[in-house]
Amino acid sequence: MRRILLTLDQVKEITPNHFSLPRRIERLGELAYNLWWTWNPDVQRLYKRIDSDLWEETTHNPIQFLRKVERAKLNAVTHDSYYLDFYDRSLLAFDQYMEREDTWYQKNHGHIDKEVIAYFSTEFGLHETVPIYAGGLGVLSGDHLKEASDLGLPLVAMGFLYTKGYFTQVISEDGWQEAQYAKLNFDELPVLPLVDNEEKLTTVSVELAGREVLVRMWKIQVGRVPLYLLDSNVDGNSDDDRELTSRLYSSDLDLRISQEIILGIGGVRALRKLGHSPAVWHMNEGHSAFLVLERIREQVEKGTSLEEAKNYVQAKTVFTTHTPVPAGSDEFPAWLIDKYFGGLQQQLGLSRDEFFDLARHTVSWGETFSMPVLAMRTSNLRNGVSELHGEIAREMWGYLWPDVKTDEVPISHITNGIHTGTWLARRMRHLYGRYLGSDWLDNIDDPEIWEAVSNIPDEELWAVRRHLKRKLVIYMRERARAQWGQDEVHPVQVIASGALLNPYALTIGFARRFATYKRADLILSDFERLLGIINKPNMPVQIIFAGKAHPADQPGKLLIQN
Repeated sequence: MRRILLTLDQVKEITPNHFSLPRRIERLGELAYNLWWTWNPDVQRLYKRIDSDLWEETTHNPIQFLRKVERAKLNAVTHDSYYLDFYDRSLLAFDQYMEREDTWYQKNHGHIDKEVIAYFSTEFGLHETVPIYAGGLGVLSGDHLKEASDLGLPLVAMGFLYTKGYFTQVISEDGWQEAQYAKLNFDELPVLPLVDNEEKLTTVSVELAGREVLVRMWKIQVGRVPLYLLDSNVDGNSDDDRELTSRLYSSDLDLRISQEIILGIGGVRALRKLGHSPAVWHMNEGHSAFLVLERIREQVEKGTSLEEAKNYVQAKTVFTTHTPVPAGSDEFPAWLIDKYFGGLQQQLGLSRDEFFDLARHTVSWGETFSMPVLAMRTSNLRNGVSELHGEIAREMWGYLWPDVKTDEVPISHITNGIHTGTWLARRMRHLYGRYLGSDWLDNIDDPEIWEAVSNIPDEELWAVRRHLKRKLVIYMRERARAQWGQDEVHPVQVIASGALLNPYALTIGFARRFATYKRADLILSDFERLLGIINKPNMPVQIIFAGKAHPADQPGKLLIQN
């Protein structure tokens, strides 16, 4: 496996050609370790053209693909002039992208010293072959990194490398969701271990309830942006502690608070060890909010007063809240805070009550230490993720500013977007390129670019849409057929999996996490009206639902079953 060697002031990559590729195409291995390929569908075809069946079998994982592909097929493309020309153009595009200096950031903020922005999230949805995400929060985090790369933002990110990832969903014959976990093979993921000058694992330690736990560091390169990932599966830790970072979103409070201490406090220490002193710290949801406590501790340790330390940290902290309901927030009981933060309370010179006041939140059954409250109180800027959510957030958290009118509560909103390059199909991208101009992706926020959409002939747009819908239906049919052949599932499940989908019907999709407040079943509330819509002669309509419920969310699993 390729490794990253840490020196005092830089990170060096040691890159053995462990794929044993022909010299003429050896940079396929380099491309595989930079997720730039995930939002460049033409580049993905470099692998697919070598062996299309294997590309599908490996679920579009170039590292696994290069480990399994036959040498004869690799040699064959080195004699294919069309392939080599495509390869050379793809590598040129990659090099130009990585070396480009006229990025949006450079053009608009080049006069500012390139101070680093640190972005913390408990999950990152970068590609389906890197299952360290559970849903929309992770997808947004992944898209943030890709867009930051495209814009040239000086950003570094921090998260977890879960050894078992998120669960694989299995639906039983009676419709009940079951969770299956499998240990990830890091050798088949685009992750690089960080090592020191002696090639020993680079670790940081955190204190968890009186014991020291070691955490190692990994890196995924997302275009120009490095994503650092933490992993407690380290020699020297107890068996239980090695499992702390094995899964996302445990319902066990001891495990949950341990993970969030590792992410927040351990993440700060990891960035310090890598030589970063971020100018801005961005918390994507409250899971990482303990990072403010570590940064306050750093300042107090330097001799700064507690109040000055809090003000210093707050000035550089940004918080994005996503959850529109209180039940979605992480909260911990007082006894658990006592268990894990008694030492820090003393270091900060705070009493038990004063420490708890940093995040005190009153609920029906008592008082809790709320991670969103901690993040709200210690951030300089706070935002929801849509205009409506901003209004809801101001109502939810307005009590933190009792003397401020609800509409003046200092929580703004920034509407969630997507990383267009990731979510746009290759054929649609080419269609836009023909009519919007070859550089339209670089000017996606220019209204004049979109005026040219009216120049796209209806028949061409419709042809691409029909092609993409056929691909979806074919994929779902093949998936249903594979389930029937391998899992011996009930015939009703095969039909429900899409075996009878119509590629020419109006198709409505619902792809979200199955939590009751997301109301997946709202469309079923007037069943007779729905039947009238989907059964209308000559105007067929079909609905595709996709999503998982949290393993501990019984109401969510009931929603799937019913």
